[in-house]
Amino acid sequence: MRSARLCALTIAPALLLAACGGGEADRAEELLQQARRAYVEMTACTAHVELTADYGERVFSYGAELSWEKEGELVITLTSPENVAGASAVVHAGETALEYEGVMVETGPLDDRGLTPVDAVPALLTYAREGFVAECCLEDSGSTGEETIQALRLSLREPEAQPGTGRECELWLDPETFALLRGELSLDGRTVIQCQFSGFILETGTRAD
Repeated sequence: MRSARLCALTIAPALLLAACGGGEADRAEELLQQARRAYVEMTACTAHVELTADYGERVFSYGAELSWEKEGELVITLTSPENVAGASAVVHAGETALEYEGVMVETGPLDDRGLTPVDAVPALLTYAREGFVAECCLEDSGSTGEETIQALRLSLREPEAQPGTGRECELWLDPETFALLRGELSLDGRTVIQCQFSGFILETGTRAD
C-alpha cells in the first residue's frame, strides 16, 4: 500500500461563472446553474472511464471503474490494460492521501503541482463542483437517427488567466442528467488528460437503506 498527494473533493463551493457564449447563451447559463447545483449536492457517483495521459513522448491509456461517496471514499479500480487490471486507488472522505491496493501504477506527474493520471477524475469532479467557468455553450455531440444529441460544454480555468495558459479544464455534460460525458485537462494549451465517461450515475440526497 502506498500513499500520494491528491486534491480532496471537500472544498466548499466557490467561483462560479464568468460568461456563457453562443446562440443559446441563456439556455446554456440556466443549465450551468442547474449542473453546478447538482454537483454541489452530489452524494455519490459511479461511472466507467477511458483515460488517456499524454506526456509528449509517452502516451498511456487506462480503463477504470469509478465509485465516489461524499461521506465515504473515492475508489478507482483499473480494468485495462491487462497487466494492471484490478489495481485500485482509494481516498477516504476528509483526507488527501491516496492509498494504492494491488499493483501501483507509476507514470509520473504531468505538471509541477503533481498531477498524475490517477488524480484526473478527482480533479474533473472538483472542477464540476467549484471551478471558475470562463465559457459555456450547448454544442452538438453526435446524432441518433434524426435526433441531434447536444452536450453542455464548460471551459474552466483560473479567474484571471488567459486561454491557453496554466491548467485548464473542458467538461462535456449531458444537458438533461448532468452526467459527465467527457473531460479534458490541459497545461499551457496542450491537452495532457482525456477522459471518456460511460454509464455515469450522479446521485443526490440521502440513500435509502
